[in-house]
Amino acid sequence: MQQSRKKLIVLSSILVLAAISRLIPHPMNFAPLAAMALFGAAYFGNRGLGLLVTMGAWFLSDLVLNNLVYDFGTGFQLFTSGAFYIYLSVALIFGIGALILKKISFPRIVIGSFIASILFFLVSNFGVWSQGIMYPMTTEGLIACYIAGLPYIQNTLMGDLFFSVILFFLYERLLGANLIPKRISK
Repeated sequence: MQQSRKKLIVLSSILVLAAISRLIPHPMNFAPLAAMALFGAAYFGNRGLGLLVTMGAWFLSDLVLNNLVYDFGTGFQLFTSGAFYIYLSVALIFGIGALILKKISFPRIVIGSFIASILFFLVSNFGVWSQGIMYPMTTEGLIACYIAGLPYIQNTLMGDLFFSVILFFLYERLLGANLIPKRISK
């Protein structure tokens, strides 16, 4: 029981640190979103708890960013207008991570990171289009929205891979030092 609790603290701490990294100035879309979801899916034996901790860490960093860093001019922001699609992509990436990372290896982390980046691009840009503010609610509007998002996909791909390697490497180094058990039991 003690080892399981220790692991939960380490996993949660790594996710919180990743979320805090969003507060450091960085290029647009170079963020740990997919890495956090993949990491949580890979190491939490209790998938519900893993998703909750992953989304909770992201939500807390959103609260700080949306209310202390960005100025939307609308007062306190619990969620931004596109938050549903961001959190939907976290949940979908978490699900994909649970499938791909049943067995953890570097190639699987890279593949998971790539799939996560593409999924995030598709879901988040669909969310922008579906608000009907910037693009007409037509097939042409959806295509225009995806085209407008293309300049950001490079940073998404690089950020997802960078943070995935960092999170998994950090955890595996702690694991290799026998500081924590492999997985939290279900």
